[in-house]
Amino acid sequence: MAEPDCATEIETLSFEQALEELEDIVRRLESGDIDLDGAIGAYQRGAALKAHCENKLRQAQEKVSRIKLDADSGVTVEEPSAGEAGDEPPF
Repeated sequence: MAEPDCATEIETLSFEQALEELEDIVRRLESGDIDLDGAIGAYQRGAALKAHCENKLRQAQEKVSRIKLDADSGVTVEEPSAGEAGDEPPF
């Protein structure tokens, strides 16, 4: 599992930043030019980055699912119900 300060740092990354770093980790692991301890650390960070990206994608999907077109082709955004409300505002 990632260390607490590492997890906090990952949470500040945008989806694009986390994905770019994850892709870099995969390239390094696939190249085989990394020692065992480095590979283990890279794998742990990669797992944390993957979870972060999945969370960001889930949040984006939830936001998009709340966008509705009304009869006049206007866009409205449904507010999340109390059970769906997260830390982030809908938009």
